[in-house]
Amino acid sequence: MSTNTYRSPAIIGLAAVALITVECSTGRNVEASMPPQVGLIATSEVQAPPTEVKLIGERDVEVTLTGPIAAKYSTATDSQKQALGKPLTGDHNAGTRESGVVFQQFQGGVIVAKNDEPGTPAYITWGKIREAWNVERDPDGIPEVRGKNGSPGPLGVPTSDENPVGDLLVTTFEYGTITFNPKTGEVEVTVNGKVVPSGV
Repeated sequence: MSTNTYRSPAIIGLAAVALITVECSTGRNVEASMPPQVGLIATSEVQAPPTEVKLIGERDVEVTLTGPIAAKYSTATDSQKQALGKPLTGDHNAGTRESGVVFQQFQGGVIVAKNDEPGTPAYITWGKIREAWNVERDPDGIPEVRGKNGSPGPLGVPTSDENPVGDLLVTTFEYGTITFNPKTGEVEVTVNGKVVPSGV
């Protein structure tokens, strides 16, 4: 597998400014009409995220993660990977929805991205927050047996991982927020600025 690198033009510019500054700080006059004298051009190389990650899923079936899902998994912490567990197999556990949303279900969570374009951020959702996101809801967010859940539901696609905010764990979505209090077990769901029943 080849490794792509990115060169940062900002570093090149910083090197030029640094050399000009050094020239000025020596006490010599530098004429404004003179072009800067650059003797060294610095570049930085950042490893590109992988385009594929191969994992062993349930029943020892190989699963290939691609695009934003592969990029997110490759940058996940060891504890996130452990909590996610093995990827689930089958078309209903991974793929692309009609809306373009891409997803991969795992034993303990899911990774979701708005689309599979390079550079699209993907997010991990799990635990009580995932349970509340998976509750079928009507368009206003009220739990309803024939409603929609997950990314097609009224909350939409995740726009963050689970983040600690004081005593709470919070995940933001396109159209709302889900918070979980690990101390009390309370889950709060907000859809379009309105608190609705969590359904969990």
